[in-house]
Amino acid sequence: MSPGRRLRLAVLASGRGSNLQALLDAGKERSYPAEVALVLSDKVDAATLRRAREAGVAAEWIDPGPPGLFGRIGERIEKAGADLVCCAGFMRILPPEFVRRFAGRILNIHPSLLPSFPGLHAQRKAVRAGVRIAGCTVHFIDEGVDTGPVLLQAAVPVLAGDDEESLSERILLYEHQIYPLAVRLIAEGRVRLEGRRVHIEGAGGEGAGFISPPLGGVPAHGKTS
Repeated sequence: MSPGRRLRLAVLASGRGSNLQALLDAGKERSYPAEVALVLSDKVDAATLRRAREAGVAAEWIDPGPPGLFGRIGERIEKAGADLVCCAGFMRILPPEFVRRFAGRILNIHPSLLPSFPGLHAQRKAVRAGVRIAGCTVHFIDEGVDTGPVLLQAAVPVLAGDDEESLSERILLYEHQIYPLAVRLIAEGRVRLEGRRVHIEGAGGEGAGFISPPLGGVPAHGKTS
């Protein structure tokens, strides 16, 4: 990427778009090295499309009915000149051919400390399992479901009396912090992917990539030390 050029993001989202909003908010800062260039949704009435349009970002509904959905999505991503694909509550499994097309350039955020509790209803699974610590994970997407290399994780306590809803809301606060941070690290050229291991340059220590601060302790689009 040429000096001074911001990383261009294509965001795939199906729902309310709160993680998209975190990326949009991060991009408002001049010092942030990435910007959302395109938002695509498989839901015609998704709130995520409204958020994007209100921010002046190109936003499109991609009709999931006709054949070749992911071929069409891929064409739009390439036409937009996106460098990185960010899944943010996109409720479809990406097919292998799509993953290979954008290999090493697709991120997802998942509301658990992977590899624990992959798939749907991760927070419900965590509560039912009686774990003391839950969290969220930013990972690269591979051809499995929530099995790709881990980039960043944040730990979230499970409190007495938590149910799926309360734990989900607490985890979401951390999601909004680590997703923009993960994108920043990639945009700054500090992320190196070697097989299943992700190396973060300049983060220091064996704990690089794991965050367990009090809420507000990590700027939503700040730098690691």
